[in-house]
Amino acid sequence: MKYLEYTPLDRLNDFLSQVNLGERTIKGCLEAYSCKHTGTDKKLSLSLENEILDYLGKSSDTDSSSPVEYLYTSSRKTLIYLLLTLYHTYPDYDFSAVQAHQFFTEESWDGFKQILDTYMFEASKEWLDTNECPLLETLYKALDEVVKLAECEIYSYNPEADADPFLERGAIWSYHFFFYNRKLKRVVSFRFSCLSNFASEGFRVDELIFEEEGEIFDGMDI
Repeated sequence: MKYLEYTPLDRLNDFLSQVNLGERTIKGCLEAYSCKHTGTDKKLSLSLENEILDYLGKSSDTDSSSPVEYLYTSSRKTLIYLLLTLYHTYPDYDFSAVQAHQFFTEESWDGFKQILDTYMFEASKEWLDTNECPLLETLYKALDEVVKLAECEIYSYNPEADADPFLERGAIWSYHFFFYNRKLKRVVSFRFSCLSNFASEGFRVDELIFEEEGEIFDGMDI
């Protein structure tokens, strides 16, 4: 995997590096990679492949609706590319292919847009203070330039808390998406999270999560 530099992503990263919203801070990062293997990637890819094959050899699960079926198909190659991207993003973290495949979910652009509109609403308003084009539209154009969204597969990575290297101290929520273009053999990683600015002052994060969710659902009929 080779890191690719794109000016449109750099502009977004400058903004997302730290968006202070008073009681909380939004942080995000976009990174583009070529799926061409380096020497290290080849070794790691082989190791991940062997881990998966070993697991399949021991598994007696034949239910086609089971998550393990994901490991049998051609999607296994996609999984390995996504895992290699995670390794490059978090070089000090050891990911298990067998465990990680359960945390990947294929998404639609509309699903991604809904999450971004909900959780990045305040950050989007901050963006408009210094930019004419809305944050979502700018993000769409940048992603389309790098990976051609019409040809992309979109995945979210939603691990359990103890398997989430992006979950920093004081984190209220975090998301990690991948935009993968098979033809271009290119992937963009987009992770963003919300951190409490009061975590260091002894406030309980679970209380802040409840407060944050309360704000999001205010006015909704539930």
